[in-house]
Amino acid sequence: MSALRAIRHALELTGDMTWEVAWSLILGFFLSAVVQALVDRSTVSRLLGDHRPRTLAVASGLGIASSSCSYAAVALARSLFRKGADFTAAMVFEVASTNLVVELGIIMALLLGWRFTLAEFVGGPIMIVLIALLFRLFLHQRLLEAARRQADKGLSGSMEGHARMDMSIRSQGSPWSRLRSPEGFTSVSRVFVMEWAAVLRDVVVGLFLAGALGAWVPDSFWRHLFFTGHPLLARFWGPVLGPIISMFAFVCSIGNVPLAAVLWNGGISFGGVVSFIFADLIIVPILLIYRKYYGTRMALFILGVFYVAMVAAGYAVELLFGGAGLVPPTRHAKVLQPSVTWDYTTFLNIVFLALAAALIWRFFTTGGWQMLKMMGGGPEQTSVAHLPSLHGPEPGSTTAGAPG
Repeated sequence: MSALRAIRHALELTGDMTWEVAWSLILGFFLSAVVQALVDRSTVSRLLGDHRPRTLAVASGLGIASSSCSYAAVALARSLFRKGADFTAAMVFEVASTNLVVELGIIMALLLGWRFTLAEFVGGPIMIVLIALLFRLFLHQRLLEAARRQADKGLSGSMEGHARMDMSIRSQGSPWSRLRSPEGFTSVSRVFVMEWAAVLRDVVVGLFLAGALGAWVPDSFWRHLFFTGHPLLARFWGPVLGPIISMFAFVCSIGNVPLAAVLWNGGISFGGVVSFIFADLIIVPILLIYRKYYGTRMALFILGVFYVAMVAAGYAVELLFGGAGLVPPTRHAKVLQPSVTWDYTTFLNIVFLALAAALIWRFFTTGGWQMLKMMGGGPEQTSVAHLPSLHGPEPGSTTAGAPG
């Protein structure tokens, strides 16, 4: 009976967190879908041919307008690299597309507070600059050539099909007129549903893990793990430990945020939370995909560079926000909502669930099932001949949405 009560408590926490964040997730993915509906992937690799500061800024902007699914971002970065993008620019694109997207900022603000959202968007550019510098200093041509040979083998990874699908609008007119058109509504619905399908596993696992940790792990464990009795040591230890916990939690993208809330309440430092969330691109399943895409040596190189940049960005945020007095004085992240009541959360959930239902209906009435079947496969499964398309194939194209 005690085991059943423990399971029930964990499920209650999971349900409470899900109800608390439902509207913010839908809003975030809707805004992301609107932006992605205007971004034509076929021009992306052409803009990322070197690693000059201006190019890396463009890569960051394109990443922000892209997918929030870590697996899809990794697959798309490899595709861009194969099509001629500079490797550093492709990696910057990948980092921005998972750590600087609007839906991540919204859910962080809701669960952790606006200071953490601000820290994410301050620390993200710092991490990108550090990655670019470390790549320039330590990435040798021989390692890069070996990675290109491995990438050109075209081995498939998770979300390969989704990464190659381009659902943007290419009709004429202003952005607003294009979005108001039937093609615009269809495009937004496709991006919205496909993005949800890509990250749903991580969101669900993240919520369940957060519920289990919040219910079953005593506060004393977290206090000892994060050295909460030694403030200076805790600030040093948090950014070092955060990415390691993330690596072995096997959860990436937005699914990390509920876990971050539990860790923050448990005593991890402010910079530790930020480095934990940044580490979605070095979890063990994604490291295995790097190995498949680029070879073992490059996978280890990416791990080392990303880890150092994530820890350093966590320290930078800790120092900047601590000096400015912006570190939250209390640890009350929203892990538990005592009960479902008629308040703004309930009202917003009703509104945005209705919006989600309309987009899902549009998706499935315009050939969505076919796209869902193809989203996890390799390039050979995403030909234009089989994909329901808004605009048909590009002249001379053989794949739907293949960048370049």
